[in-house]
Amino acid sequence: MKIILSAIALMLLLAGCTADPSMGESKPQNDTVVDDNSGTTEPETYPDLEPISCSSIFELGIESVSTEQTDAVGFSVNYLIDKKYKDNLVWKSQSNGTSAIIKLTKGALISDVLVSWLNPNISHYYEIHVSDNLVDWQEVVVSGSSDRDSLIATRINFDEDGTGAITGRFVKFTSLGNELNDISDIIEIQVFGCDRTVTQNIELIDWYLSVPTDVDNNGKSDSIYENDLAGGYFDPRFFYQSIDAGLVFRTNVRGFKTSENTKYIRTELREMLRRGNKSISTQGINKNNWVFSSASATEQAKAGGVDGVLRTTLKVDHVTSTGEDYQIGRVIIGQIHANDDEPIRLYYRKLPNNSKGSIYFAHEVLGGDDVYREMLGSRSDNASNPSDGIELGETFTYEIKVVGDQLDVTISQNETQLAFERFDMSGSRYGSGNQYMYFKAGVYNQNNSGDSHDYAQVTIYDLVNTHN
Repeated sequence: MKIILSAIALMLLLAGCTADPSMGESKPQNDTVVDDNSGTTEPETYPDLEPISCSSIFELGIESVSTEQTDAVGFSVNYLIDKKYKDNLVWKSQSNGTSAIIKLTKGALISDVLVSWLNPNISHYYEIHVSDNLVDWQEVVVSGSSDRDSLIATRINFDEDGTGAITGRFVKFTSLGNELNDISDIIEIQVFGCDRTVTQNIELIDWYLSVPTDVDNNGKSDSIYENDLAGGYFDPRFFYQSIDAGLVFRTNVRGFKTSENTKYIRTELREMLRRGNKSISTQGINKNNWVFSSASATEQAKAGGVDGVLRTTLKVDHVTSTGEDYQIGRVIIGQIHANDDEPIRLYYRKLPNNSKGSIYFAHEVLGGDDVYREMLGSRSDNASNPSDGIELGETFTYEIKVVGDQLDVTISQNETQLAFERFDMSGSRYGSGNQYMYFKAGVYNQNNSGDSHDYAQVTIYDLVNTHN
């Protein structure tokens, strides 16, 4: 049964999932359950699913994974769903035709499978089947292959690479070896789709998104501009909707960069006050960017705004845990960027042995050095666990506010202020010298030395940018 997934409508409030209330007959499966009344075991049954239709796409929950092969020592099939993305935690398919069967927590419309190979420098081959009930399998992807020399995970989109999105509860991923031999080493498998419509309310028309791909082969990362972004851009490797109505930003250690001068990889929004009007240039003092009120009256009149506030509610889901000591666990979650320098870079950092993360910021003097201010905890490479810090998965809010040369940064949680810092920028010269500004938000991974699959991830629930 072929179901075509409609385009994501991130900006619209759409109808929820629909399904025919009638259900097919259940069929016996290989799994067994104990009958408490008789003491005997009976096959576990699963109902045939009616087609699901919904407009959102998010990562689907996985209940378990199994395989008929005997796991080699140190290569458990459970590594496929452990979310650890470590180069030494892999599942090895030991022969051509070995399958891993993924059981979702519930039936869903399945649209994408994401595979992180241990060695992405060679092509890997595979097939994918989907089932309601572990008996009737529908072939969705035949003779699939990954890109050679890829810097990122393989996205298998059923509309592009298979027969189309399909309703089911079980995904059978069959390894068919690679271009060198019959063995494939896989770090992680994720499944995307929906079981209901989830709507997020972040306005994206005045942002563009940098992602670590290079589709146009220009040697730099790609940009998803305002209209495409607001129109429903989605890629499960870097940017997608969460099941709790946020927007997920993710980037690995490896990927394409925004410029030759950039050291690190990002999936990050860049403020675009032109709101899709491409007749206005991205750069310069114009209606796309803003200035400080300490700038000249002429520059203020030319700009798209004067002074500004960025208020973001988010949670940091994951930070890197491998690599050089000074890079581990470090990610930029918000910025004000000027022509070349940054009036502020806001950092979150959690070290592997700490349960909580620190928050601090850097102010870059125009053409000069960085000045750091610690707000929660320490930015040290061997910092102790910050008693006032924020854990991974814990929601909080930051506000970056500029009035003239005064920079205010506030960290809060549940409407309670956790930290506040006021910084005088008058000596940094951003109010003169033809300097234009724009906010940035998302994930700017400050680690380029860790395992290639190690990553940083943030979920944003609210993002409001305002200017005079």
